[in-house]
Amino acid sequence: MEKLQTADELTEEIPDSAAGENEEAPEEKIVQGVHNYSAAEGYVRPTDPKVLEKLEWFQDQKLALMMHWGPYSQLGVVESWALSDADAGWSRTDIDWEADGRSFKEQYFGLNKTFNPIRFDPEKWAETAAEAGIRYLVFTTKHHDGFCMWDSKYSDYKITGEDCPFHTHRYADICGHLFEAFRKKGMGIAAYFSKADWHTDSYWAKGFPRGEYMWRGPSYVPAEHPEEWERFVAYTQNQIRELAANYGKLDIMWFDAGWVCPQAGQDIRLGEVIEEIRRWQPGMLCADRTVGGPYENYITPEQCVPEEPLGVPWESCITLGTSFSFAYEDTYKTPREVICLLVDIVAKGGNLAINVGPQPDGRLPKGAVASLKGMGEWLKVYGEAIYGTRVCDPYKKGNIAFTRKKDEDILYALELFPDEKTVVPEVVLLPFTEDVIESIVKVTMPDSGESIPFTRQKSGILVKPPRRPLDTAPIARVYRIERKRRSARTGEERR
Repeated sequence: MEKLQTADELTEEIPDSAAGENEEAPEEKIVQGVHNYSAAEGYVRPTDPKVLEKLEWFQDQKLALMMHWGPYSQLGVVESWALSDADAGWSRTDIDWEADGRSFKEQYFGLNKTFNPIRFDPEKWAETAAEAGIRYLVFTTKHHDGFCMWDSKYSDYKITGEDCPFHTHRYADICGHLFEAFRKKGMGIAAYFSKADWHTDSYWAKGFPRGEYMWRGPSYVPAEHPEEWERFVAYTQNQIRELAANYGKLDIMWFDAGWVCPQAGQDIRLGEVIEEIRRWQPGMLCADRTVGGPYENYITPEQCVPEEPLGVPWESCITLGTSFSFAYEDTYKTPREVICLLVDIVAKGGNLAINVGPQPDGRLPKGAVASLKGMGEWLKVYGEAIYGTRVCDPYKKGNIAFTRKKDEDILYALELFPDEKTVVPEVVLLPFTEDVIESIVKVTMPDSGESIPFTRQKSGILVKPPRRPLDTAPIARVYRIERKRRSARTGEERR
């Protein structure tokens, strides 16, 4: 399994020259398109009971399908980032058809005129996701390039625009059809929305000293041009309202472009529009990533996994392939790799948003589908140790991870085998604290329902799982551990 980098390691890789001039990033930096994540110590717990209820739902789901899709998929290049001249050093390594930034940007922004994913079938996507054990969708309604995957009345740069050949297709309003298909399968909806918009003339506005050379922020200083900035704020808030008002129930609004924030002098007053939306979408979560404060309802590590439990709601967004956007001849993580990743995240109290970039023709790549279905086969058998669980001390020891159901009477130990060639031991020590060891009454194997004997030791319980004739090590052996009922252990009422 490939080693995921920590956010600090990612930060160390970028040279100082890659930052745009006048770019004073907030405390959480965005490096080579990858967001660091907010410190758990600064987390602001919501006070709205409906939001708290939705956070409980969120922490039960564990597995999301994230999807970055837009006209850029035609070229198999990084989404949006190559448009920023200040980020060209890392983002244009695959751009070889035009050398100058102006021509490249014109060609990129013109990709809408050839984007025609006629093989897009939202029902098939939803069916694949359901088979994979996905519980909610995180879909890019708009990335930094400003292209709208819904029928926005505030922009002509959209999938339903007359200059986009797909606009006559029966599924032209992609967000509407996709959200409905996933809801029918019982999955939640998170609308990814970039607060930056590099296409609208109120953000990358012309006639300012920066000229043609652009960076990830606006082409002007908002405090010095408040009227121009207010134009952008109105535009952005209107699009956020539009998604929340016209596209059914949204469980989450997931905001990218963490540099668009008050700390960086780019205040779009997100809170006021979110509170307005919550009047008709009560409890809707808001993930204003890396910004902190009352509208970052959960933390979003990107392409990395925290070393330890964070103690607050969180979700790692990690690619199934090598990039968030579609890449030709991409390679995908195996089901074994993804399940080991998922278990590591869930044991630390997080969710995994596994990202797949759809093809330009509207289909999901075969390699990605095969991996997703392999994930789902494992989760059909062992999902009880994943969904609806919380952190269980000691959460992870060596290759053994732990989870628990919320009532604490049922625990799970997941013995992971990241390498299929690993020798599978006949006897396993499951480490627990003394109070847990004394309360255990039964150990079973979820795949067969078979009870297995166990022996209490000072440092845990010793179990001897049944031998299975396998040529390779399983992805994991999962143990279901029953404890004495809580009322019997403590005299407390069970919740």
